[in-house]
Amino acid sequence: MRVVVTGATGNLGTSVLEALSRDPEIDSIVGVARRVPSLVVRDTSFVAADVGKDALAPIFRDADAVIHLAWQLQPSHRPDLLEQTNVRGSERVFDAAVHAGVPALIYASSVGVYGGGSKERRVDESWSREGIASSLYGRQKARVERMLDELEGTNSSMRVVRMRPALVFKREAASDIRRLFVGPFVPRIAFDRRLLRVVPDHPRLRFQAVHSLDIGEAFRLALHRDVRGAFNLAADPILDAETLAAIFGAKRVRVTPGFLRGAVGVAWRMHLVPMAAGWVDLAFGVPLMDSLRAHDELGWRPMYRADEALLELVDGLREGAGLDTPPLAPRRGFALAHRADPSSLRGRLLKPSEAQP
Repeated sequence: MRVVVTGATGNLGTSVLEALSRDPEIDSIVGVARRVPSLVVRDTSFVAADVGKDALAPIFRDADAVIHLAWQLQPSHRPDLLEQTNVRGSERVFDAAVHAGVPALIYASSVGVYGGGSKERRVDESWSREGIASSLYGRQKARVERMLDELEGTNSSMRVVRMRPALVFKREAASDIRRLFVGPFVPRIAFDRRLLRVVPDHPRLRFQAVHSLDIGEAFRLALHRDVRGAFNLAADPILDAETLAAIFGAKRVRVTPGFLRGAVGVAWRMHLVPMAAGWVDLAFGVPLMDSLRAHDELGWRPMYRADEALLELVDGLREGAGLDTPPLAPRRGFALAHRADPSSLRGRLLKPSEAQP
């Protein structure tokens, strides 16, 4: 089986490559990224290409499946650039897959595609897909899913799958996540668990997370099953103020959405943080997801709990962890974690979770 993966060098991309590389039925993996990494992955060749402008059909030719992960979150002050990669780039990937006659297309959507919903019960994949109005990320995810609706309507022979993960964490993504959301002005020592003594508390500040390696496994499973449509992907437990306070031994401090939004908005406008205020609205607005369909139809079981994934990320932020790819590499002077050896990630994937999903 030959599989092409766009956005192959990021948080999710490196985990998808790891999952595919240990699958005996997959003998050729093509990782597409704007910059070729030094990372070595079994049976994987990397191709430099920008989904927003380069020819993609020749790369997709003879592929049994295309996994589309390429997505930009920054620069948030340049929505035109995000539009070119995220919306126009996705359209170009879909068109190229049709032109190349690819039998299966698996796309990385997100919980962010959903409109506002309950924080008391979990919703399935039929929930409204309008995004949170003030979140550019959510609006663009919703637009791309509408493109897939049209694609399915005109190309019934192509099997289209949409993965909708919760927040995706792993230790090796820490340097990238810091650049995308936190920025350079918060020192690494601020993420020392011993110093995290306050957590925000609000009834709607409840969210889900999942380990990146578990999402990579979900994509691998979807290659081998005759499934179509959307799959929610989230691990337990739900991360709320009570859970976070217990994890870190911290005090809960009541906050309001308006206060958090205002503080982030001011910092973003002053270019102190790269995260725009729409991310706060998304955190308060998106519903909790039910992952039952993925469990039943993909046979997907997360091997990491949500709190384990979160703690990995926090420790990675403290350590400046990363990988030898352009998106994930720490800045000069920061130590690399698991340098250029996918076997280190493979060992982590096989680590048994101590709790049931």
